[in-house]
Amino acid sequence: MKRLSILAVALGLTSAACGSSSTPAPSSPSQPTFTATLSPANEVPPITGAEATGSGTATITLATTKDSGGNVTAATATFIVSLTGFPAGTPINIAHIHAGAPGCACPVVVNTGLAAGQNILTNGSGTLNVAGINVTAEVAQAIINNPAGYYFNVHSTINPGGVARGQLSRVQ
Repeated sequence: MKRLSILAVALGLTSAACGSSSTPAPSSPSQPTFTATLSPANEVPPITGAEATGSGTATITLATTKDSGGNVTAATATFIVSLTGFPAGTPINIAHIHAGAPGCACPVVVNTGLAAGQNILTNGSGTLNVAGINVTAEVAQAIINNPAGYYFNVHSTINPGGVARGQLSRVQ
């Protein structure tokens, strides 16, 4: 009986030594990625006329630097925006991320830096690629924490208030 007790204690100590009570903390990716489905119907007010037939997608990747606590300390954004179904020759003059829920015309928080006339949808379709856009740490962290509270918007000459927009959704 005494041997059995010693054996049980030895097995218990061995099991405790082999197991680990601490598991690595899950870390969020340093390059979170978001998408938005862009539609003229999402604009405030919804777009009518020739540009109402357009649509698109935006993929936004934030390259972040974080401190030891996991808080964003710096960020840059890359935007890949595909647009289709717009009238031939539609100029996309500006594009950016706004803070706000669906239905609001809210403030810009990240500008892509596009200039008027820089991107013309010659055949009504095209892709915009913009990289290295600085994003404040606070805005990057807020987007990571609540992507649905932000939307991406593209603007044209005919619709300078916005021609297609969509709420952000995190995919990575």
